Amino acid sequence: MKPYPFSAIVGHDQMRLALLLCAVRPEIGGVLIRGEKGTAKSTAVRGLAALLSIVTGGGGAGLVEMPLGATEDRVVGSLDLQRVLREGEHAFSPGLLARAHGGVLYVDEVNLLHDHLVDILLDAAAMGRVHVERDGVSHSHDARFVLIGTMNPEEGELRPQLLDRFGLTVDVQASRDVDVRVEVIRQRMAYEADPDTFAERYASADAALANRIAAARGSVDDVLLPDNELRRIAALCAAFDVDGMRADLVVARTAAAHAAWRGAGVVEEQDIRVAAELALPHRRRRDPFDDHGLDRDQLNEALALGHHPRVGEPVPTQNPSLTRRAVVSPPTTLCSNQIRMQHQRRQSRVRRRRTCFVPAR
Repeated sequence: MKPYPFSAIVGHDQMRLALLLCAVRPEIGGVLIRGEKGTAKSTAVRGLAALLSIVTGGGGAGLVEMPLGATEDRVVGSLDLQRVLREGEHAFSPGLLARAHGGVLYVDEVNLLHDHLVDILLDAAAMGRVHVERDGVSHSHDARFVLIGTMNPEEGELRPQLLDRFGLTVDVQASRDVDVRVEVIRQRMAYEADPDTFAERYASADAALANRIAAARGSVDDVLLPDNELRRIAALCAAFDVDGMRADLVVARTAAAHAAWRGAGVVEEQDIRVAAELALPHRRRRDPFDDHGLDRDQLNEALALGHHPRVGEPVPTQNPSLTRRAVVSPPTTLCSNQIRMQHQRRQSRVRRRRTCFVPAR
């Protein structure tokens, strides 16, 4: 039976976009989809795998599903040491990572998978290569795939250290809009009644998506990330108080992928906004009862704060081919954060002066 077409999925725009961006640039590090049962998580993954098979002309791996009970040897592959010692040649048995090369590696209920296996998957997804070593004998091979994990938070959460390793995270839930739910039911019943006819109806839409993925893959490495937008990314990640530098790198890669997806050659603010909404929610520090998403006002303020380069720093013009460059002058107004920080510094200096003054006796 043909998989449910990706273009026929109703709603879940953010989830579909995250999957498409990771298909454009797998180095983003995979997508974690969190949501309740029956929210089209698995359906979307299988639909994406079908799209990638169109992109590769059927030469990719398609969809490789990872069972929860898999061993490390089954995941990374194994070396026949006896044959190596006896015949002096490599005897490598490929694992799931090798099979997934060029396709999608899907881990359902990833929160129930052993932690060290999750680490292996995330390392391979980020590097695009697997290195196996046993008793001094080593083997390495390409493993470029789109890693997708799904989970139901009701069954347990991932450790923060592993959560941070996923490039993008999306939270999904069933729509409360009656019209949307009616359309979902209508589409699903039509698919179950005649899968082939239903898939044929969306074949042209899926083919258009596949062509767009292929075009974006071909141009993403040429997308320019100007210094002022790079500075905006750094200011954004600093404003949300994320740990380490992984968030900055993921936002930069995702923004470039989104620019390529739009058909643009230069990263703009809209690309960074989309990337931040997908890459930062699971990395920011939050209280237990806070929402998973980003505060829209804080996001807008952080994007505006990182908009202006340093005083005197040259900024490229809109046309990167032009050599004329403008120099930024000091801003005439200060944002609320800057005013607050200046006030705190003045108060600190006053307190230090009062502390250091000792009256004569």
